[in-house]
Amino acid sequence: EGLGNELLTNVNFDPEDEIDWQGQIKVPTRGDRKMLVDLSLKNCRVLLEEKVWKQNLKKKSPTEPILEQLQKDLHLLSLPKHIECFDNSNFQGQYPVASMVVFKDGKASKKDYRHFKIKTVEGPNDFASMEEIVLRRYKRCIDENLPFPDLIIVDGGKGQLSSAAKSLEALGLLTKIPIIGIAKKLEEIYVLNDPIPLHLDKRSTSLKIIQQLRNEAHRFGITFHRDLRSKGTFVTHLTDLPGIGKG
Repeated sequence: EGLGNELLTNVNFDPEDEIDWQGQIKVPTRGDRKMLVDLSLKNCRVLLEEKVWKQNLKKKSPTEPILEQLQKDLHLLSLPKHIECFDNSNFQGQYPVASMVVFKDGKASKKDYRHFKIKTVEGPNDFASMEEIVLRRYKRCIDENLPFPDLIIVDGGKGQLSSAAKSLEALGLLTKIPIIGIAKKLEEIYVLNDPIPLHLDKRSTSLKIIQQLRNEAHRFGITFHRDLRSKGTFVTHLTDLPGIGKG
């Protein structure tokens, strides 16, 4: 990640002669620069996992057995042919947004992806944001007679899952649509009314497809968030100039 004549990295290294780098190489440990490095690493992991997943998927049989295994592992009553996954995104509390990605028959259905600007929540509150977007999404499904998913996934643990479930309950859908949460770091799967997380085999196709959905929602949300930040910065810098802006 470069900033002018600075090269920010997570490891110390000496540039090779052919690079001919004249600037400073820094390994930040805190602040905005550390956040930029962490975000870059997270994006790289998302892209790598997505690439590996796609390569492995090509080697496998059609997606029906994969969905059948997912149904078995999560104890679902029906085959999860239509899955929707939600993720929150904010940068130091600014421009809070959320994303929803959709998989149908085990494949991304990008025309059904949705972005959300958080409207009712003040400050960085991921639980309240999740509650808002799930309520908005499925109220719209009810109002417009849109099909409901066979499975809902939220990026987060018990707190995020409980927030999403609260909205489903308010809409009378809690007993009609299965919902799970995937917690970061340990990749634990949480289901409602069970304090003990479900640990799927790290090599299982079920965990891989859940991770793929989560990563895709994260990527989609970061892209939207980056666009909003860029527009916000651009507008601020211009409107601060004398003689430019409103009036």
